[in-house]
Amino acid sequence: MLKIERITKQFGDKIAVDNLDMTVEDGSIMGLIGQNGAGKTTTFRMILDFIKSDSGLITWNGKPITQDVKQGIGFLPEERGLYQKMTVEEQILYFAELHGMKRDEARKELMTWMDKLEVVGKITDKVQTLSKGNAQKVQFIATLIHRPNFLILDEPFTGLDPVNTSLLMNEIKTLKENGAAIIFSSHNMSGVELLSDNLTMLKKGKVVLQGDIYGIRNSFGRTQVYVESELADTTLSAIAGVKTIEKQGAGRLIHIADEAVGHDIFKKVSETGYVQAFVQAPPTLDEIFRKEVAEHV
Repeated sequence: MLKIERITKQFGDKIAVDNLDMTVEDGSIMGLIGQNGAGKTTTFRMILDFIKSDSGLITWNGKPITQDVKQGIGFLPEERGLYQKMTVEEQILYFAELHGMKRDEARKELMTWMDKLEVVGKITDKVQTLSKGNAQKVQFIATLIHRPNFLILDEPFTGLDPVNTSLLMNEIKTLKENGAAIIFSSHNMSGVELLSDNLTMLKKGKVVLQGDIYGIRNSFGRTQVYVESELADTTLSAIAGVKTIEKQGAGRLIHIADEAVGHDIFKKVSETGYVQAFVQAPPTLDEIFRKEVAEHV
Protein backbone atom coordinates (compact mmCIF):
# COMPACT_ATOMS: atom_id res chain seq x y z
CA MET A 1 0.00 0.00 0.00
CA LEU A 2 1.20 3.47 -0.95
CA LYS A 3 0.50 6.22 1.56
CA ILE A 4 1.13 9.91 0.94
CA GLU A 5 0.74 12.22 3.94
CA ARG A 6 0.72 16.02 3.78
CA ILE A 7 3.21 16.21 0.91
CA THR A 8 4.17 19.69 -0.28
CA LYS A 9 6.62 20.75 -3.01
CA GLN A 10 7.47 24.29 -4.03
CA PHE A 11 9.60 25.52 -6.93
CA GLY A 12 10.57 29.13 -6.37
CA ASP A 13 7.35 31.02 -5.66
CA LYS A 14 5.15 28.30 -7.22
CA ILE A 15 3.59 25.59 -5.05
CA ALA A 16 3.47 22.53 -7.31
CA VAL A 17 1.89 20.16 -4.77
CA ASP A 18 0.09 21.52 -1.72
CA ASN A 19 -0.45 19.36 1.38
CA LEU A 20 -1.45 16.23 -0.55
CA ASP A 21 -2.88 13.16 1.19
CA MET A 22 -3.51 10.02 -0.86
CA THR A 23 -3.67 6.26 -0.29
CA VAL A 24 -3.45 3.57 -2.99
CA GLU A 25 -4.40 0.14 -1.66
CA ASP A 26 -3.07 -3.16 -3.02
CA GLY A 27 -5.37 -4.45 -5.75
CA SER A 28 -6.80 -1.03 -6.55
CA ILE A 29 -6.42 1.69 -9.18
CA MET A 30 -6.17 5.40 -8.37
CA GLY A 31 -6.84 7.87 -11.16
CA LEU A 32 -4.89 11.12 -10.73
CA ILE A 33 -6.32 13.89 -12.90
CA GLY A 34 -5.90 17.61 -13.39
CA GLN A 35 -4.95 20.20 -15.98
CA ASN A 36 -1.40 20.48 -17.26
CA GLY A 37 0.71 21.84 -14.41
CA ALA A 38 -1.70 20.62 -11.71
CA GLY A 39 1.04 18.63 -9.92
CA LYS A 40 0.52 15.09 -11.22
CA THR A 41 4.01 14.44 -12.63
CA THR A 42 5.64 16.20 -9.66
CA THR A 43 3.74 13.80 -7.37
CA PHE A 44 5.02 10.81 -9.33
CA ARG A 45 8.59 12.08 -9.17
CA MET A 46 8.36 12.55 -5.40
CA ILE A 47 7.01 9.02 -4.95
CA LEU A 48 10.01 7.69 -6.90
CA ASP A 49 12.39 9.99 -4.97
CA PHE A 50 13.54 11.66 -8.20
CA ILE A 51 12.88 14.91 -6.37
CA LYS A 52 12.53 15.50 -2.64
CA SER A 53 9.36 16.84 -1.07
CA ASP A 54 9.64 19.95 1.08
CA SER A 55 7.50 18.36 3.77
CA GLY A 56 5.31 15.34 4.40
CA LEU A 57 5.82 11.59 4.23
CA ILE A 58 5.61 8.95 1.48
CA THR A 59 5.65 5.26 2.47
CA TRP A 60 5.17 1.84 0.88
CA ASN A 61 3.71 -0.71 3.32
CA GLY A 62 4.55 1.63 6.17
CA LYS A 63 8.22 2.09 5.26
CA PRO A 64 10.17 4.70 3.27
CA ILE A 65 10.61 4.03 -0.45
CA THR A 66 14.20 2.79 -0.59
CA GLN A 67 16.14 1.51 -3.59
CA ASP A 68 15.03 -2.03 -2.73
CA VAL A 69 11.38 -0.93 -2.77
CA LYS A 70 11.93 0.76 -6.14
CA GLN A 71 12.95 -2.60 -7.58
CA GLY A 72 9.31 -3.62 -7.27
CA ILE A 73 7.92 -0.48 -8.92
CA GLY A 74 7.01 -0.20 -12.59
CA PHE A 75 7.13 3.37 -13.93
CA LEU A 76 5.85 4.51 -17.31
CA PRO A 77 6.91 8.14 -17.77
CA GLU A 78 5.01 10.60 -19.94
CA GLU A 79 8.27 11.30 -21.77
CA ARG A 80 8.93 7.90 -23.33
CA GLY A 81 12.40 6.45 -22.78
CA LEU A 82 13.08 3.87 -25.48
CA TYR A 83 16.40 3.87 -27.32
CA GLN A 84 15.50 4.16 -30.99
CA LYS A 85 18.57 2.35 -32.38
CA MET A 86 18.42 -0.61 -30.01
CA THR A 87 16.32 -3.70 -30.72
CA VAL A 88 13.21 -4.42 -28.70
CA GLU A 89 14.91 -7.43 -27.11
CA GLU A 90 18.12 -5.59 -26.18
CA GLN A 91 16.43 -2.85 -24.23
CA ILE A 92 13.66 -4.90 -22.61
CA LEU A 93 16.25 -7.37 -21.29
CA TYR A 94 18.37 -4.45 -20.11
CA PHE A 95 15.46 -2.94 -18.15
CA ALA A 96 14.56 -6.37 -16.76
CA GLU A 97 18.11 -6.98 -15.54
CA LEU A 98 18.10 -3.60 -13.80
CA HIS A 99 15.20 -4.97 -11.74
CA GLY A 100 16.99 -8.21 -10.93
CA MET A 101 15.54 -10.57 -13.54
CA LYS A 102 17.56 -13.28 -15.29
CA ARG A 103 17.90 -12.84 -19.06
CA ASP A 104 16.33 -16.19 -19.95
CA GLU A 105 13.33 -15.52 -17.72
CA ALA A 106 12.95 -11.99 -19.08
CA ARG A 107 13.14 -13.23 -22.69
CA LYS A 108 10.27 -15.68 -22.06
CA GLU A 109 8.22 -12.91 -20.43
CA LEU A 110 8.95 -10.63 -23.38
CA MET A 111 7.65 -13.18 -25.89
CA THR A 112 4.49 -13.67 -23.81
CA TRP A 113 3.83 -9.92 -23.65
CA MET A 114 4.52 -9.41 -27.36
CA ASP A 115 1.71 -11.89 -28.03
CA LYS A 116 -0.61 -10.53 -25.34
CA LEU A 117 -0.36 -6.95 -26.58
CA GLU A 118 -0.40 -7.96 -30.24
CA VAL A 119 2.78 -6.05 -30.99
CA VAL A 120 3.35 -5.88 -34.75
CA GLY A 121 7.06 -6.58 -35.11
CA LYS A 122 9.81 -8.93 -33.95
CA ILE A 123 11.96 -8.69 -30.86
CA THR A 124 14.97 -8.27 -33.17
CA ASP A 125 13.45 -5.12 -34.74
CA LYS A 126 14.89 -1.75 -33.81
CA VAL A 127 12.43 0.56 -32.06
CA GLN A 128 12.82 3.18 -34.78
CA THR A 129 11.17 0.77 -37.26
CA LEU A 130 8.02 0.36 -35.12
CA SER A 131 4.86 2.41 -35.45
CA LYS A 132 4.14 4.87 -32.64
CA GLY A 133 1.46 2.59 -31.19
CA ASN A 134 3.67 -0.51 -31.21
CA ALA A 135 6.56 1.44 -29.67
CA GLN A 136 4.13 2.51 -26.94
CA LYS A 137 3.27 -1.12 -26.28
CA VAL A 138 6.96 -2.00 -26.01
CA GLN A 139 7.39 0.84 -23.49
CA PHE A 140 4.51 -0.67 -21.51
CA ILE A 141 6.24 -4.07 -21.55
CA ALA A 142 9.42 -2.43 -20.23
CA THR A 143 7.36 -1.04 -17.35
CA LEU A 144 5.97 -4.39 -16.18
CA ILE A 145 8.43 -7.04 -17.43
CA HIS A 146 9.72 -7.53 -13.87
CA ARG A 147 6.21 -8.15 -12.45
CA PRO A 148 5.97 -5.03 -10.26
CA ASN A 149 3.67 -4.89 -7.25
CA PHE A 150 3.23 -1.13 -7.68
CA LEU A 151 2.71 0.65 -11.01
CA ILE A 152 2.91 4.36 -11.82
CA LEU A 153 1.56 5.12 -15.29
CA ASP A 154 1.83 8.70 -16.58
CA GLU A 155 -0.51 9.12 -19.58
CA PRO A 156 -0.29 5.42 -20.56
CA PHE A 157 -2.68 5.63 -23.52
CA THR A 158 -1.08 8.49 -25.46
CA GLY A 159 -0.75 7.60 -29.14
CA LEU A 160 -2.98 4.53 -28.99
CA ASP A 161 -6.14 3.95 -31.00
CA PRO A 162 -9.33 2.81 -29.19
CA VAL A 163 -8.68 -0.90 -29.85
CA ASN A 164 -5.15 -0.82 -28.43
CA THR A 165 -6.25 1.44 -25.57
CA SER A 166 -8.81 -1.22 -24.61
CA LEU A 167 -6.11 -3.90 -24.88
CA LEU A 168 -3.85 -2.06 -22.41
CA MET A 169 -6.77 -1.28 -20.10
CA ASN A 170 -7.61 -4.98 -19.87
CA GLU A 171 -4.02 -5.82 -18.94
CA ILE A 172 -3.97 -3.08 -16.30
CA LYS A 173 -7.17 -4.52 -14.83
CA THR A 174 -5.56 -7.97 -14.75
CA LEU A 175 -2.54 -6.57 -12.90
CA LYS A 176 -4.92 -5.02 -10.38
CA GLU A 177 -6.76 -8.34 -9.95
CA ASN A 178 -3.39 -9.96 -9.25
CA GLY A 179 -2.88 -7.56 -6.34
CA ALA A 180 -0.86 -4.67 -7.79
CA ALA A 181 -1.41 -1.14 -6.51
CA ILE A 182 -1.74 1.17 -9.52
CA ILE A 183 -1.80 4.94 -9.91
CA PHE A 184 -2.18 6.54 -13.32
CA SER A 185 -2.83 9.92 -14.89
CA SER A 186 -4.77 10.62 -18.05
CA HIS A 187 -6.55 13.46 -19.83
CA ASN A 188 -9.05 10.91 -21.18
CA MET A 189 -11.83 11.22 -18.60
CA SER A 190 -13.90 8.35 -20.02
CA GLY A 191 -10.84 6.09 -19.66
CA VAL A 192 -10.30 7.25 -16.08
CA GLU A 193 -13.94 6.53 -15.32
CA LEU A 194 -13.76 3.03 -16.79
CA LEU A 195 -10.50 2.05 -15.12
CA SER A 196 -10.31 3.74 -11.72
CA ASP A 197 -11.62 2.57 -8.36
CA ASN A 198 -10.76 5.88 -6.73
CA LEU A 199 -10.01 9.37 -7.96
CA THR A 200 -7.89 12.33 -6.93
CA MET A 201 -8.39 15.59 -8.82
CA LEU A 202 -5.73 18.28 -8.48
CA LYS A 203 -5.98 21.97 -9.29
CA LYS A 204 -2.80 24.04 -8.90
CA GLY A 205 -1.41 21.39 -6.56
CA LYS A 206 -4.46 21.24 -4.31
CA VAL A 207 -6.95 18.39 -4.01
CA VAL A 208 -10.40 19.55 -5.18
CA LEU A 209 -12.04 16.10 -5.32
CA GLN A 210 -11.05 12.74 -3.86
CA GLY A 211 -12.75 9.42 -3.20
CA ASP A 212 -14.63 6.54 -4.75
CA ILE A 213 -15.30 7.46 -8.37
CA TYR A 214 -18.97 6.48 -8.32
CA GLY A 215 -19.50 8.20 -5.01
CA ILE A 216 -18.01 11.39 -6.45
CA ARG A 217 -20.28 11.25 -9.49
CA ASN A 218 -23.38 10.54 -7.41
CA SER A 219 -22.56 13.43 -5.05
CA PHE A 220 -23.36 15.79 -7.93
CA GLY A 221 -26.88 14.35 -8.19
CA ARG A 222 -28.63 12.50 -11.00
CA THR A 223 -29.35 15.71 -12.86
CA GLN A 224 -29.10 14.46 -16.41
CA VAL A 225 -31.75 12.55 -18.32
CA TYR A 226 -31.14 10.89 -21.67
CA VAL A 227 -34.38 10.15 -23.47
CA GLU A 228 -35.46 8.84 -26.85
CA SER A 229 -39.03 9.95 -27.41
CA GLU A 230 -41.30 11.43 -30.06
CA LEU A 231 -42.24 14.31 -27.77
CA ALA A 232 -41.27 17.77 -29.02
CA ASP A 233 -38.63 19.88 -27.27
CA THR A 234 -41.28 22.46 -26.46
CA THR A 235 -43.30 19.86 -24.53
CA LEU A 236 -40.27 18.71 -22.56
CA SER A 237 -38.97 22.22 -21.86
CA ALA A 238 -42.38 23.16 -20.42
CA ILE A 239 -41.81 20.73 -17.53
CA ALA A 240 -40.83 22.66 -14.39
CA GLY A 241 -37.16 22.16 -13.55
CA VAL A 242 -35.94 21.39 -17.07
CA LYS A 243 -32.93 23.64 -17.64
CA THR A 244 -31.58 22.75 -21.09
CA ILE A 245 -32.19 20.21 -23.85
CA GLU A 246 -29.57 19.18 -26.36
CA LYS A 247 -29.56 16.61 -29.13
CA GLN A 248 -27.37 13.59 -28.42
CA GLY A 249 -27.21 10.73 -30.90
CA ALA A 250 -30.68 9.32 -31.50
CA GLY A 251 -32.10 11.10 -28.47
CA ARG A 252 -31.79 14.17 -26.30
CA LEU A 253 -29.86 14.99 -23.13
CA ILE A 254 -31.92 16.98 -20.65
CA HIS A 255 -30.24 18.88 -17.80
CA ILE A 256 -32.54 19.24 -14.81
CA ALA A 257 -32.57 21.35 -11.67
CA ASP A 258 -32.88 18.41 -9.27
CA GLU A 259 -33.39 14.65 -9.34
CA ALA A 260 -37.15 14.82 -8.69
CA VAL A 261 -37.70 16.42 -12.10
CA GLY A 262 -36.70 13.11 -13.67
CA HIS A 263 -39.95 11.55 -12.39
CA ASP A 264 -41.99 14.26 -14.14
CA ILE A 265 -40.10 13.75 -17.39
CA PHE A 266 -40.60 9.98 -17.24
CA LYS A 267 -44.31 10.41 -16.53
CA LYS A 268 -44.68 12.69 -19.54
CA VAL A 269 -42.71 10.55 -22.04
CA SER A 270 -44.41 7.33 -20.89
CA GLU A 271 -47.96 8.61 -21.36
CA THR A 272 -48.16 6.65 -24.62
CA GLY A 273 -47.09 3.51 -22.76
CA TYR A 274 -43.75 2.96 -24.49
CA VAL A 275 -40.38 4.65 -23.93
CA GLN A 276 -37.62 3.91 -26.43
CA ALA A 277 -34.87 4.90 -23.96
CA PHE A 278 -34.74 6.66 -20.60
CA VAL A 279 -31.65 6.98 -18.40
CA GLN A 280 -31.27 9.31 -15.42
CA ALA A 281 -27.64 9.64 -14.36
CA PRO A 282 -25.16 11.93 -12.61
CA PRO A 283 -22.80 14.10 -14.67
CA THR A 284 -19.96 12.31 -16.43
CA LEU A 285 -16.45 12.62 -15.03
CA ASP A 286 -15.56 14.83 -18.00
CA GLU A 287 -18.37 17.25 -17.11
CA ILE A 288 -17.40 17.24 -13.43
CA PHE A 289 -13.76 17.89 -14.38
CA ARG A 290 -14.70 20.90 -16.51
CA LYS A 291 -16.96 22.27 -13.78
CA GLU A 292 -14.41 21.87 -10.99
CA VAL A 293 -11.58 23.34 -13.04
CA ALA A 294 -13.73 26.37 -13.89
CA GLU A 295 -14.78 26.90 -10.26
CA HIS A 296 -11.26 26.63 -8.85
CA VAL A 297 -9.46 28.96 -11.28
